Amino acid sequence: MAEKDELGRRGEAVAASWFESRGYVVIDRNWRTRSGELDLVLRQGATTVFAEVKTRTSVAFGHPFEAITPAKAARLRRLAAEWCSAHRPDGDVRIDAVAVIDAWSASPSIEHLAGVA
Repeated sequence: MAEKDELGRRGEAVAASWFESRGYVVIDRNWRTRSGELDLVLRQGATTVFAEVKTRTSVAFGHPFEAITPAKAARLRRLAAEWCSAHRPDGDVRIDAVAVIDAWSASPSIEHLAGVA
């Protein structure tokens, strides 16, 4: 289990750097409540973005986005609402998904889908 956790942390770091290189500002990481955890909370201009990061070593057992089920999307919406209630952001909000494949390589594959939930 520790390897999986380490891979997930590495994927989140890769995703955070990827977002920052595109002008996003990371405002929260691994925000937790009893309901679950938000991987990344970012600002892009006037928009607050909640990013779910899925990391895999390869696509041999499926694409990372396949792990975002309707139940997971519903939980992300609830968590985003909790974060907004606690922080009262201005502007729009959006939930995105990021797939990081081969996070330990010098050039991991990163895919970003905006507005998934």
